[in-house]
Amino acid sequence: MVYSMVKILEIYDSYTRGHSEQVTLLAQQMGKALELPVSDLETLYWAGWVHDIGKVLIPASILNKPGKLTLDEYEMIKKHPVWGYQVLNTSEELQEIAFIVKHHHERWDGNGYPDRLSGVDIPLLSRILALADTYDSMTSDRAYRTGLAPGDAKHIMARLSGKQFDPSLLDTFLNLPPF
Repeated sequence: MVYSMVKILEIYDSYTRGHSEQVTLLAQQMGKALELPVSDLETLYWAGWVHDIGKVLIPASILNKPGKLTLDEYEMIKKHPVWGYQVLNTSEELQEIAFIVKHHHERWDGNGYPDRLSGVDIPLLSRILALADTYDSMTSDRAYRTGLAPGDAKHIMARLSGKQFDPSLLDTFLNLPPF
């Protein structure tokens, strides 16, 4: 069933296929570095693949807009974690994954979305997913910009320690072997 959801998202948004794959690989690498239990690694694996499933409800014209988003467009983008949660949470087997997906845009300082969680109130696996998602988003080419070099992305992420990211997790992430 999860593979079917991933396929729908890939058909809808070609960027997402490579992005979801990279997020999954980075999240797995991070989970292994933290010596997480196998069950958490499995949850991270599936959450990585479907973390953006809620984007199928966003018009492609907004997802791939070459210019700056309007406030209304950005508000719509911010709904994708909740929409993903709602889709995934309908299956009892996917409820844990749904919870992780819902919170992958929360910020350490509480300024994220959808619930403005902060610090350790953000699920650990969501914090890991956020690191992988942000890094890949920053280093990937999009319709509206060229991706950053890996070193530049890491430098920007380092400046967001304690703001967007959990400082200890970010330190581990930035010290992983080259991606």
